[in-house]
Amino acid sequence: MSLLVPFDGSKLATKALERAAAFGDLLDEELIVLTVIPDDAEYARDRGWITQGEPFDPDAIATGMQTRAEEVAPEATVRIERVSSDEPTATSTTNVVREIRRIAGEIEASVVFIGSENAGSVIAPQSSVGSPVANDHRYDVYVVREPGHEIDPEEMADIDSTQDDL
Repeated sequence: MSLLVPFDGSKLATKALERAAAFGDLLDEELIVLTVIPDDAEYARDRGWITQGEPFDPDAIATGMQTRAEEVAPEATVRIERVSSDEPTATSTTNVVREIRRIAGEIEASVVFIGSENAGSVIAPQSSVGSPVANDHRYDVYVVREPGHEIDPEEMADIDSTQDDL
């Protein structure tokens, strides 16, 4: 069994990788970081992998993503998978989701750590991999919804609180 972190370099994916690395150390489980790169320049631009006008170079993207993942979790195994958009009815996001789920099954992931603002939400953007990956019942899911900032104690409510203003 192993821990899997789909990683696109975003703040939430980076925070998910940090948390997975901590869990991996505690549980003594292998940590696998997965970046899926579709053959879609617009997908790469949307994720900030390339800028407008910059050529789509999957090898350069792969190298950059591996470096970023290794900076956060040097002990992790980084996998870069490429998917093609040869299915006319599938979006790049659909192809990425399929690949994440395939790899999760292949490595028998015990937990998939997802950095997503909307994983598990009733309504989710079409461009997010969070919800479809979270819906797979072959593994547990740890969802990081915030990139990590201080929480104002005033915003927290204790369900067992005896405070009158709740």
